[in-house]
Amino acid sequence: MSPVFDCTTEAGRADAIPKAAAGVREGRLVVLPTDTLYGIGADAFSVDAVRALLSAKGRGTDMPPPVLVPDARTLDGLATDVPDYARALVAAFWPGPLTVVLRAQPSLAWDLGDTRGTVALRMPDDPVALELLREVGPMAVSSANRTGHPASRTVVESASQLGAAVEFYLDGGPVTGGLASTIVDCTRDEPVVLRVGALSEAEVMDVVERSRADALELTSPAPDEPEPGAGTEEPGAPEASTASEQRGTTDDD
Repeated sequence: MSPVFDCTTEAGRADAIPKAAAGVREGRLVVLPTDTLYGIGADAFSVDAVRALLSAKGRGTDMPPPVLVPDARTLDGLATDVPDYARALVAAFWPGPLTVVLRAQPSLAWDLGDTRGTVALRMPDDPVALELLREVGPMAVSSANRTGHPASRTVVESASQLGAAVEFYLDGGPVTGGLASTIVDCTRDEPVVLRVGALSEAEVMDVVERSRADALELTSPAPDEPEPGAGTEEPGAPEASTASEQRGTTDDD
């Protein structure tokens, strides 16, 4: 029987994280809580561990796992050609339920499966997951369930499906989210929502549009300085209209 560690307290995490981290470094699998669902994780840079993860779930290399990271600054170490709108999404929703698909750094010594040169990245908003990730670095993490079966919201549900295939179970209590992350393909000029999860497509596109509007405003040339005396009203001229009258009114969300 694989050990289950109570990570609902600081003392429990202090005992569990070093043991789980050592196991991950040795190529073992771990079930961990995230802000969305429970996940099954492995060292992203261990080919054998990633294969064991896929085998535990009952899937092949045609369904590569996402990679969880401990910090947004990890983005540029794992991905290349990151568009500005992807950085805006990360700034808005990390840590949180957003997975971004980007071009993977070609120099990385890993094999996540048939990724076609991409990597799906997410920073979870969960203290147990983040503490483990800070110890071991990027981890390949997929939902802690057998393919085709319900996703796990508790460590017991995870263990009932994955059993002894997992070396360590980290119990962070029932997850509060319950919805999978929203996945956005950021490998092209325009973002494409591949899966709607905890974030709606409207929430995603609102951030993209606002980031582009802000960028356009920053790059717009400043108006020419008026000549001395220019703009002075002639005696008897009508009062200038207010700014709201000139541009009309808008309702911003």
